[in-house]
Amino acid sequence: MKASVRYWAVVPAAGAGKRMQSDVPKQYLEIHGKPVIEYTLEAFISHPLIESVIVAVSDTDGFWPELPVSRHPKIQTAKGGLERCHSVLNCLEHLQTIAGSDDWVLVHDAARPCLIKDDIDKLICGLSDTDGGLLALPVRDTMKRAENSFVKETVNREGLWHALTPQMFRLSELQQSLNSAVTRGDMVTDESQAMEKAGYKPRLVKGRPENIKITHRADLALAELYLSRSATCV
Repeated sequence: MKASVRYWAVVPAAGAGKRMQSDVPKQYLEIHGKPVIEYTLEAFISHPLIESVIVAVSDTDGFWPELPVSRHPKIQTAKGGLERCHSVLNCLEHLQTIAGSDDWVLVHDAARPCLIKDDIDKLICGLSDTDGGLLALPVRDTMKRAENSFVKETVNREGLWHALTPQMFRLSELQQSLNSAVTRGDMVTDESQAMEKAGYKPRLVKGRPENIKITHRADLALAELYLSRSATCV
């Protein structure tokens, strides 16, 4: 590994989280009296190899400036976009002014507060000689393809994985891949998809099932349980 290679985190946090049916965006909902996004950011702020965290927030976000973590010296802010891919691109554009083209970027969902250091380490240690990759979990359940709420077919789960975050790629390659996708009008749903479409082969790195994304109310309670367990193990 080159000594000059550095690691940066990108957290797109401009989403409204409409599926939560809440007036407060899901990244600002509280667990144990602390907003979800603060747990998310602490995983990167506390990691010794992460240089800085670029957070993409909406221009109309009134919650972010009120958080003490927004003023942390390792936190920088970029403009949020219409879709996730636009927010990530804005963060990457900001990174171009302070990072090297071969530096690694870890993109993580703002609403995944249960990320632990070991999983960040797995990416950093396991992807140095690859096109990059992502945390993921092998599918365990029987998979069904639906049509109008009825089962159309049972899908073979062999080789299927649930994509998680962080997803880690080199700055220049990720920026070029995302730019190409957006220019085509292809609103990719994660960074790995953009890299795949550009001809790269991301590696799947097995993560932890606790690394859940908060999408519905029940997820908030589950994250609270996982974080409580984590706190008792410290």
